[in-house]
Amino acid sequence: MSWSFDLSIEVSEQYDFSKKALGIIEQNTWVKNQWPLVYFIQNEVNKVAYVGESTNASHRFRNHLAKPKKADVFNKISIIGSDKFNKSATLDIESNLIQYLTAEGTYALQNGNFGLINHSYYQQDLYKDLFKEIWLKLLAKKVVSKSLKEIENSELFKYSPYKALNEDQYNSVLEILQGLTRKGSNKIFISGSAGTGKTILATYLVKLLNSDVDESYEEYNDDELKEIKYINAFQAKYPQAKIGLVIAMTSLRESLASVFKKIPGLKASMILNPSDTFRSAELYDLLIVDEAHRLRQFRNISWMGAFRKNNQKLGLDDTGNELDWIIANSKNQIFFYDAAQSVKPSDINAEAFDNLLNDEETLKLELKSQMRVKGGNNYIRFVDELLQVKRTETSKYEPTDYDLMVFDSLKTMYNQLGEKEEKYGLCRLVAGYSWPWLSKENKDAIDIRIDDLDFQWNQTDKDWINSSNAFQEIGCIHTTQGVRFKLYWGDFREGNNI
Repeated sequence: MSWSFDLSIEVSEQYDFSKKALGIIEQNTWVKNQWPLVYFIQNEVNKVAYVGESTNASHRFRNHLAKPKKADVFNKISIIGSDKFNKSATLDIESNLIQYLTAEGTYALQNGNFGLINHSYYQQDLYKDLFKEIWLKLLAKKVVSKSLKEIENSELFKYSPYKALNEDQYNSVLEILQGLTRKGSNKIFISGSAGTGKTILATYLVKLLNSDVDESYEEYNDDELKEIKYINAFQAKYPQAKIGLVIAMTSLRESLASVFKKIPGLKASMILNPSDTFRSAELYDLLIVDEAHRLRQFRNISWMGAFRKNNQKLGLDDTGNELDWIIANSKNQIFFYDAAQSVKPSDINAEAFDNLLNDEETLKLELKSQMRVKGGNNYIRFVDELLQVKRTETSKYEPTDYDLMVFDSLKTMYNQLGEKEEKYGLCRLVAGYSWPWLSKENKDAIDIRIDDLDFQWNQTDKDWINSSNAFQEIGCIHTTQGVRFKLYWGDFREGNNI
């Protein structure tokens, strides 16, 4: 069946959002006929907004206007309707609008992030195209100012706590929340390979546990209610909970601090390095540790004196590590971990985490769904086996929705990458540390020269991906861990040809 969404989607003109204007709003076709719809209420002066969906919009709007938090804040509303809408479609469009509007930056969104889940439903791909049409209409009405492509390449979109979860992540959230509301202190250990959404889940949880849910339950759907039940239990257990997100990697920590500054209810000060956990006079109620495999031990670091002092504060000798600090400085801990991504000599030995896993009181979960690449888990397995020389001669991998390109000329690869950079953005060259870092001391020095191409290593480790000269540099793999790229692979060290 072929549908023409151009003719069926409607983004209304703005109505005044007030009790006096309800009669006018209720004459809107979609409101009047109680059709599934999505709505957008806003205050253009204060630049705050709220996105919702309903099959009984008149009732929902009356509820909003009965509450000072919305009636006194918002003064305009737009209705998004279509004769092709159903409940699943409006939930999906609402979720996408929340994600993109948050990252677009024109408005500070007042939505909580509970209930943001990706569900499969009939002809879902068609509604993805419909969302693009909705966004174009919002652009035309100057409600927003950035394209979807601009937003998708932004830090705020990549690390937003408003990301819709898949079923794997959502079920993990419910188990985590249930674990946190048990009596006493809790340790929760979540393992998952690269691309399973560990960082997304970490930021989601910080926002979720800081959510304000003191509104009428009748406004929420079933998925939202499941999370709200646990949020209320956690907030009753820890009123005004002190929560921190610990990030060992400097580059990721800077990026997430920048994101948290722009999210209502969150603060950049919630993003911590492991040493920051000593600064509070009181224990943290909860520390969430992303990339826990990058926590450090007393080895191969430049600040051994400060490291030793932190150990001494806890009565530890040089065998103490940052994992010990996290546990000592908090009542509850959540660790996101992937042993395969531990790449530095300073990283804590796996045995330290084995002790945690062997504790019967530790809640253990695993994320399995691949989110980062279209090829899914099979593609990840293929690359891992290829690099580890585990592929057999007879085995063959033929991806249907993912391209793998291998080059033996850096110049050819760089030209191809330049075309992708022009079209999509965020295309970068990264490498393991295979060349001396001459430009660290001499800013004019060339670090890497291949095929008549000259490069320096990344000149910043803070958000290098989005830095102005990133495409002319080569990023060290340690700087770019956890960031999404398109993969083009070659080995261009002297004596290595593919």
